[in-house]
Amino acid sequence: MPKDFVSLADWSRDELAKMLARAAELKQLDARGVRPQTLEGRTLAMFFEKPSLRTHVTFEAGMTQLGGHALLLLPEQVGIGTRETAADVARNLSRWVDGIVARTFRHELVEELAREASVPVINGLTDRLHPCQVMADLQTIAERGRLEDAVIAYVGDGNNVVNSLLYGAALFGLELRVATPEGHRPDDRVRKRAEEIAARSGARLSFTSDPRQAVRGAGFVYTDVWTSMGQEAERELRRRVFAGYQVNAELLALAPDAWVMHCLPAHRGEEITDEVLDGPRAIALDQAENRLHSQKAILEQLLAHRG
Repeated sequence: MPKDFVSLADWSRDELAKMLARAAELKQLDARGVRPQTLEGRTLAMFFEKPSLRTHVTFEAGMTQLGGHALLLLPEQVGIGTRETAADVARNLSRWVDGIVARTFRHELVEELAREASVPVINGLTDRLHPCQVMADLQTIAERGRLEDAVIAYVGDGNNVVNSLLYGAALFGLELRVATPEGHRPDDRVRKRAEEIAARSGARLSFTSDPRQAVRGAGFVYTDVWTSMGQEAERELRRRVFAGYQVNAELLALAPDAWVMHCLPAHRGEEITDEVLDGPRAIALDQAENRLHSQKAILEQLLAHRG
């Protein structure tokens, strides 16, 4: 079993299903005011290069609720690449804490931290992948029916969220239709590996430049910002390129029973309209809530039985 949580594709379907089941159980317990102290005495270091609301709060709150403690480390404080190497940071942190969450620009930095650390490393987001978000997404989808029956349409940029969503869909045998402009499709390496997993699981992965084709009859319609962190200089160009990919009432008319998903934060009026994001079919806040519970399950899996 892998000791790190850098990519969903490094875990088996059964392992991930076990964590999702535990996440659902932890959510039910929390609703009754019961918080198992399974991480009492454990410490989590959180290294964040990128701004964060959901990732920061849910990991810190999750550690606290399970009886542990979390420390926030900012890039100017740690100085990876200026004060010391990523390897030295990982080796030092391994002597003091029980796990590390890293939220970075370069995916390779999280991979290096995971190679060099002797404690579990969790990918809190990189430019390539966002596995913790997709665990919460899978939990949210499962709350609305059999996970294996889900038909998901993703509309927008082929970014870190859809990359991890491809792995999640492939592992659990779902149908995922990805609609992006040409030149903005998911990472080729991710796509190839997801298709290899899908060939074994029976998942159906498809790619198109037509959002209407992807959305028609889907059970879930998912979107994300057109301009991710670090791409701000491209915002006006991206608004023109993605103009036909907005999730709005007209597009949703093709999937009248679909739930609408967004990982947040949203650029309202760009990738999604207020009418849809604040409407009765939107479940973005459920996704955000489930970040807490799915990550608590991940933390338990990685930290509870250490040493």
